[in-house]
Amino acid sequence: MNHKILITGGAGYVGCKLADKLSFQGNDVLVYDLFIYGENVFESKKIKKIKGDIRDINLFRSCVKGVDIVIHLACISNDPSFELNPTLGKEINLDAFEPLVKECKKSGVKRFIYASSSSVYGIKDETNVHEDMKLEPLTDYSKFKAKCEEILFDYKNDNFECAVIRPATVCGYSNRLRLDLVVNIFANIGFHTRKVKVFGGDQLRPNIHIDDMVRIYELMISSNNEKINGKIFNAGWENRSVLDIAHETKSMLGNDIELEIISTDDNRSYHISSEKIKNELNFKTKFTIADAIKDLKNIFENNKLNDPLNNENFYNIKKMQSINLK
Repeated sequence: MNHKILITGGAGYVGCKLADKLSFQGNDVLVYDLFIYGENVFESKKIKKIKGDIRDINLFRSCVKGVDIVIHLACISNDPSFELNPTLGKEINLDAFEPLVKECKKSGVKRFIYASSSSVYGIKDETNVHEDMKLEPLTDYSKFKAKCEEILFDYKNDNFECAVIRPATVCGYSNRLRLDLVVNIFANIGFHTRKVKVFGGDQLRPNIHIDDMVRIYELMISSNNEKINGKIFNAGWENRSVLDIAHETKSMLGNDIELEIISTDDNRSYHISSEKIKNELNFKTKFTIADAIKDLKNIFENNKLNDPLNNENFYNIKKMQSINLK
């Protein structure tokens, strides 16, 4: 069954790949985005692009009519980007959320899928951090993500189905590439400088390949109401130490790469269990960190990117600073 799907933030790192996949499957896809990294990030020519800010509820209202499914990816997307302008972060990540959800429900949207974050758990000592654990968010970014989960479920019913995904750190290639995420950082720096600096190294970081992340959103669209309505799912797979990721990078890119280990006071460790989505929705990952590095290596070798070490289009903070996003 094909759907009319609106993706907020659909021109972003994950969004553009998801929009293409859903469009090629025959869905009617609308992307609602500021397009600050450009509009030419899609392979599909059928995607409808709407340049808009999620704070502009009147514009959003006019776009959501007739939409079956909303996938809400738009946000200021990590702690450092958020801290650059906390007022902007609060307006986009929290204040705009409830009006947007209300509008979706009023307009007859049947399913709302929210991209939260695995950072809502804070730092846990337990080996497997699962969805039923107490949330202890440490930053405004993660506190607002947790608050939006609560807000969303206040609106759910059988006619307005709501589901939350808590993604791990995503890795791999996308047409709107980010090179400020741990695996992608190591691949980029390692390939171009032949040296990777590892701060600490024992910290665990959960990762998920971008193609698996897209598959999870597809699953959220195709699953029956009773399987996802009111449910929260972690979306990660490989809980690997930072040093282990660095060694994986070296093995994929070449033994000439030098690893420099530097001590750090930042020993934050994140590790999440994704058993729930495996057991309840039968989801199994198909791609690995090694696949992500391999794909990036191929892009670098073929000179597909313009100045990947410095180009602000690959780095959220640099871009936000450059355009003075407000």
